[in-house]
Formats: sequence, C-alpha cells, structure tokens
Amino acid sequence: MKYRLLIILAIALVGEAFSQSTQNAERLKGSYMVVAHRGDWRNHPENSLPAIQSCIDKGYDVVEIDIQRTLDSVLVLSHDETLDRTTNGHGRICDHTLAELQQLRLKAGHGACTTRNRIPTLEEVLILCKGKILINIDKGWDYFDQVCDLLEKTGTAGQVIIKSRVSLERLQREHPTILSRVIYMPIANIDWDESTAFVDAWVSKYNNEAESGPAAFEVDFASVNDNVLRNLKVLREAGIPIWMNALWPSQNAAHDDDRAVELHEPDESWGWLLAQGATIIQTDRPAELKQYLLQFKN
Repeated sequence: MKYRLLIILAIALVGEAFSQSTQNAERLKGSYMVVAHRGDWRNHPENSLPAIQSCIDKGYDVVEIDIQRTLDSVLVLSHDETLDRTTNGHGRICDHTLAELQQLRLKAGHGACTTRNRIPTLEEVLILCKGKILINIDKGWDYFDQVCDLLEKTGTAGQVIIKSRVSLERLQREHPTILSRVIYMPIANIDWDESTAFVDAWVSKYNNEAESGPAAFEVDFASVNDNVLRNLKVLREAGIPIWMNALWPSQNAAHDDDRAVELHEPDESWGWLLAQGATIIQTDRPAELKQYLLQFKN
C-alpha cells in the first residue's frame, strides 16, 4: 500500500474555489485520507470554528461536521438536537432562534468547562473552509436543498461531501438534482442482508454514469460476515473509494481508534481497515492516524 500526499488537492485548493463537484470528487480517489470527526474536538469544542481551523492548520484532508436547524430556519453546527451536552444552554435547537443561540457558549471538547466559543452557522463554516479543506456534512438529509443553496451561495459546492443512508431510488425521487449539485456519498451497514441490493444499485450507477455516481461509499459493519466480504469486494472492483469509520468498535468489527491508541495496536486497527480497502478513514484520533499513514508515504 502507498500513501500519497494530496498533490492534486493542494493544487486545486490554491486560488479560486472549486466550480464542479464531479471534478472534485476525483480528489477522493487514489490517496489515503484522514477525516477529523467533529473537527479537532480533543483540543477545541466539537463542531466549533477553532476545531475546524485546527484541522486546516494541521493539514487534515477532511473535516466532518453535523448540522441542525434553528427556529428561524438557520443551519448551525451541532451533533445533538439538544443544547445540554455541548453548550451552557438547555432544550432543543429547533426551539431557539439564531439570536438566542448566539448568547450561549460551547463547552470544551471533554465537557469539562464552558469556553468563549459560540455555535457557528453553516455559512460561517463554509466561508472559513473555502479553498482550504474538504468538508463532510453529516445529519443533513432533512436540509439537503437548503444546504445546496448555501453551497452555491458561498461557492463551496465542489469541496463539500453530502451523505445519507437512503436508497438511490429514493434519493433520485426526492432530490432529483442532488447528484449534479454536490459530491454525494451513500452510507450502508454492509453486514446487513439488505445491503447487497443497496450496494449493487450504487455500483451500477457508478459503472454506467460515473460522472453522476457516488464519489465514495461509507461502510459500517459490527462484525465481518459474508455480506461484508462480498460488498467490499464489489466496491473495490468497481473502483469506488471506500470510507471506513474508526470511531467505535460497532462500526468496524472492533478495529477502532482506541484499539490503535489505547491498546497500542494500530496495525490491528487502522492497518486492518486499510487492508480491507479503506482509502478514507474517519477518526477521533486524526493526529495519530496521520502519523501512522506516513509509513505508507512514497
């Protein structure tokens, strides 16, 4: 295996922002990529501007963020629907206006104290990241059209990955233009029996219409069974970049971040994921994963 620096990405990020999502989807191919889950949350509040800026400064390839919508229909960053865990506020985000939310402050990454940081809007984040880093938006299905409008407004459509677990048929029915507007990635639990038909539909789309097929495919699996082996083989043979999550054992058959760092078994964690065909790894340990991948550098 080889790890290549993202030369194409670096060149593309200099100067003007990207204009076509199909061109930028190509950047997901051919290199190992580090995805920082909720930003650099070990050093800053999760889903905060400093957490995202830190990812840019440290040269991570992708920053993953989560979005919710306020009472006055503004998209803001938050993994939870409620304010209690991550801020000094209480209640549901959808019951508060943006002005009300901006009076609150975010808690530190481990929740130990309240910081001076506030909840950022998605538009603020897009402006911060423009021309600097790829963004993966999670929890965005209910807001796809609004997200797309913001991407076009800020000129960032070509550097944002949008994903969901819905079928290809449902996606095309409910959001018929999405595949031509953004970099799109389907997600599946590939150990489930029904996952084979789900994977096959996307692979067929990719084989027949590569320009509007999936840019990558995110997979989860609690254990390794015949479905996992079969689906990974199909995705590898199609040449679709495979995104794996090292976050929790239930997502990767116990080949997770803590195994790599806490148990000092990176080869049995990240190395194992790479051996199965992962080229994109989402992690809560981006600094350690980036260092680990240096051994595969040309």
